[in-house]
Amino acid sequence: MAIEERVFVAGAGPVGLAAAANLVRNGVPVTVFEAGDALSEESRASTFHPPTLDMLDDLGAAEPLMAHGLIAPRFQYRSRDGVIATFDFSTIADATRHPFRVQSEQFKLTRILHEALLRKQGYRIEFGCRVAGVEQDGGAVHVTLERNGSTQRRSGRWLVGADGARSEVRHALGFEFSGFTWPERFLVISTPFDFRNALEDLVSVSYVADPMRWHFLLEIPGLWRVMFPLTETISDDEATSPTFAQALLAEAAPAAARCEIAHLTLYKVHQRVAKSFRRGRVFLAGDAAHLNNPLGGMGMNGGIHDAINLTNRLAEAWNDTPSERELDSYERQRRQITVEYIEKQSIQNKRNLECRNIDFAAELRRTAADPRRNYDYLLRVSMIASLRRAAAL
Repeated sequence: MAIEERVFVAGAGPVGLAAAANLVRNGVPVTVFEAGDALSEESRASTFHPPTLDMLDDLGAAEPLMAHGLIAPRFQYRSRDGVIATFDFSTIADATRHPFRVQSEQFKLTRILHEALLRKQGYRIEFGCRVAGVEQDGGAVHVTLERNGSTQRRSGRWLVGADGARSEVRHALGFEFSGFTWPERFLVISTPFDFRNALEDLVSVSYVADPMRWHFLLEIPGLWRVMFPLTETISDDEATSPTFAQALLAEAAPAAARCEIAHLTLYKVHQRVAKSFRRGRVFLAGDAAHLNNPLGGMGMNGGIHDAINLTNRLAEAWNDTPSERELDSYERQRRQITVEYIEKQSIQNKRNLECRNIDFAAELRRTAADPRRNYDYLLRVSMIASLRRAAAL
């Protein structure tokens, strides 16, 4: 079987297309296999952190994403009584070209990347084409593809598995995906109701701590997304009814009791990390490699960081004899950072909002008031600290 002189990428989400864009930018031909018939239109992740924007800027995608999104220079923690502390990313302007978050649905990024890639040599994408099996030898990786009820076998030089939480690539490699599932489900309510008129001093990203039912409010262009945890006693049908959603929103702001509901999403939340991110010529990135709760917006961002770290190494190896040590460093850096930072921080974020630590509010106020602690805290929540740690491994 002929070996295609290309890198294969499974999945055309933000992680897969960021990987493809960085490879093509460095002169490496890429074929993306996407199981869907078109790019996904799901909103899903909607926060882009400062260092992620720096990476996307190198790909030519940050400016159009900012044009389609909402720039959020600050975020805050609140209680039912009002603001606990507000943090401003301008504090770390010396550490990033983009000292702010951008709030925009992830499908906008995938379209920006895809449309730019279509104008470049070396990029191919095949829709309705699912990677269903993976084998490899010393010189190539061989994928079994399912398309329109039939199968096909293709061979390329490397494979990046960016095919999501149910990754067929991860299953084909037989990697354990250890961790746990939170007992609560998360309900995300999207509404055009303007919470700024209802809550004093509100900013675009606000986390509301409460021992009874914490929540967070996140503004995107034209909508607010409000997320609540739900116990197992509430049925799926009840949870996804507009009446129930409006009652929840009224807990966040009484004036929202009868507001319009644009969209409801109910889902289970997992904290899991693959046992390995690499086997030979096959690599995992993004949700295929790790899952975490959405508090702090670290999932998609961490996946894009995976993609850039990995494809920088693959690009260097493309024209030279690849160093196994260099390729192994992808797993060493990104898996360790996932465990040390992304999993740990996202779990702590949830526990903080549940107010189990009675000193949480006081600690936040001390952090906001102390310039050194404020700076270090912003490096951590922006994910800059994790990238610096990875580079040192």
